Amino acid sequence: MKDYESDRLRNVALMGHGSCGKSTLAEALLFASGALSRMGRVEDRNTVSDFDEQEHSHQYSISSSMIPIEWAGHRINLIDTPGYADFEGEVVSAAAAADAALIAVDAASGVESGTEVAWQLADEAGGLPRMLLVTRLDREFSDFRRVFDQLRDRFGTRLVPLALPIGEAQELAGVVDVLAGTAHRGAEPCEVPEEMADAVAEARELLVESVAESDDDLLGRYLEGETIGDDELTAALHAGVAEGTVVPVLPVCATRDIGLRTLLDEVVRLLPSPLGREHRCEDGGTIVTSAEGPFVAHVFKTTADPFVGHLSFMKVLSGQLTPDMHPHNPRSRQAERLGHLYVQRGKEQIEVPALVAGDIGVAAKLQATSTGDVLTAAAEATVALRPIPFPNSTYRSALHPHSKDDVDKLSSALHRITEQDPTIRVERDPDTHETVMTTLGEAQVTVAVARLAKVYGVAVDVEAPRVPYRETISAPVKAEYKHKKQSGGHGQYGHVVIELSPLDRGEGFKFEDRVSGGTVPRQFIPAVEKGIAETLPAGPLAHSPVVDLRVTLLDGSSHSVDSSEMAFKTAASQALKQGVLGAQPVLLEPVMRMRIRVPSASLGDVMSDVSTKRGHVHGVEADGDITVVEAEAPLAEVQRYANDLRALTGGRGRFDLEFDRYVEVPAHVQQGLLDALRTAEANGHS
Repeated sequence: MKDYESDRLRNVALMGHGSCGKSTLAEALLFASGALSRMGRVEDRNTVSDFDEQEHSHQYSISSSMIPIEWAGHRINLIDTPGYADFEGEVVSAAAAADAALIAVDAASGVESGTEVAWQLADEAGGLPRMLLVTRLDREFSDFRRVFDQLRDRFGTRLVPLALPIGEAQELAGVVDVLAGTAHRGAEPCEVPEEMADAVAEARELLVESVAESDDDLLGRYLEGETIGDDELTAALHAGVAEGTVVPVLPVCATRDIGLRTLLDEVVRLLPSPLGREHRCEDGGTIVTSAEGPFVAHVFKTTADPFVGHLSFMKVLSGQLTPDMHPHNPRSRQAERLGHLYVQRGKEQIEVPALVAGDIGVAAKLQATSTGDVLTAAAEATVALRPIPFPNSTYRSALHPHSKDDVDKLSSALHRITEQDPTIRVERDPDTHETVMTTLGEAQVTVAVARLAKVYGVAVDVEAPRVPYRETISAPVKAEYKHKKQSGGHGQYGHVVIELSPLDRGEGFKFEDRVSGGTVPRQFIPAVEKGIAETLPAGPLAHSPVVDLRVTLLDGSSHSVDSSEMAFKTAASQALKQGVLGAQPVLLEPVMRMRIRVPSASLGDVMSDVSTKRGHVHGVEADGDITVVEAEAPLAEVQRYANDLRALTGGRGRFDLEFDRYVEVPAHVQQGLLDALRTAEANGHS
């Protein structure tokens, strides 16, 4: 692969809804550029982009993939991203590395939820310049004009057509360049069909008008009826795309080799190089991409290759990186040894002598560097970029290892999984003692579990996590227990009388000693408190922790020979269990705060659904086409709310979940939970 200066690079994220043809398009662009002698197919599991076994199995992209394309003296670092919502984190990391975006839209399906998400992510990544690609034009019911109108209705009049398709569906034959007035059938030039003359003229007028509106001087001349030359239009178009005031729309068909070369030409001509791009730091400052600046690189993605090992994908923000350097990581305060640098193409590593400013490459086996880290030339540098805004994971799954060997290997394997995918969180629930994996959705946990088995040899079952209920009491009560056992020799004797009283929510556990007259010897009182404390984690109602109660030791008795600490611990434990069951015990459940962002048209359905989940809506606020719902609901009802919200909003809804407090479980719900627990115990399940 040739060496390219920074101004000859284009870093572009390929985004869009799932199954809109992104990976096929990336493959076709490689083929059109001459990098491939034969074009692979997703169905044949031989594309450069989708190379992982899980991607072959599921027939959709799971990870973002680097596709470097050499074209017209430039290298386009295309990042093919997944379209499925569960893998949005991959799109976010790709957008963090890109300087522009290509958003693919299916010519038959039109604007979908993934289209809107891609547009939003491009906005959130600093307002990336972008082009929209109407793909799969050879499909039945494809309609470029209809989709173009949809796109303008949804994203505004700054969208302009750079080309028009010749024919539709099975009649698709080529594209017409609106600005140049030329046409191509595949790679060969051809005449513009006569019947398209009016459509081309109309599209050119729309293009000229929109471009002129982005430049005050051109607008004045346009309104005065002056003809604007193609060179001026191209320059203004380039400036408008970079500023986001103009968004070109192009028709492409990967399987028919239609519009591909036009697309590559326009990417090189209109999308910006990395130079001059500002990257925001945590302290409010910026790093500007420059070949002359001190070396700074940003690690935006981490993977584990079975042959090469740990791979760190990075973008050089400033300066140059060479294999003999020892870059410093300000977060870990360690220097890294490089050895080799690569440009990645699918699963293939292509060694390069250096990475210049703005370039994207890979370093292997970095020891102290993770996704989001910065590498600098000097140890004293303290550069820290703003964190990559990965989406918040909310879909909870409990992992149950099959064997002791799986238990032993699980922690290390999960560390590797979360290192590669920051949207996956793993924690050990202290109440239920389950390993809980939180993901963006069901597909993501399915892929992660399959990877645990295939790559790390760890087999687990996946279930909905047990809810960490707690127990408390509703009324004061006295309880007495006498532990007396005689079996020859020294016996066991401990006798306590305690009083249980409820505390306010969140006060925990308090113990008081009100024994008078020495009925319980002083040396045994700590044993009483210890016996109670050791019983609290597994209450008598549902084996859940007992909280928010005061236990007062009132009285008891002892035996001069048979009393012991163990006897009083046992007596206190049994007295507590009996007392809780007699004090109108209740279950407490965790309630979560929810912030739900939905299209305004879905508001009624979402609010109704929250109510069916025993939830409460506290506020509704409009934010353009989006409505923000502030609500709360029990964790038991929303552990897997991600699936429900997608179904209600066509994949357009988003929400955050945060623990708020514990509240009493309604009586009818509590009885159902206890009945289910008794049934499980009778069947031999914990």
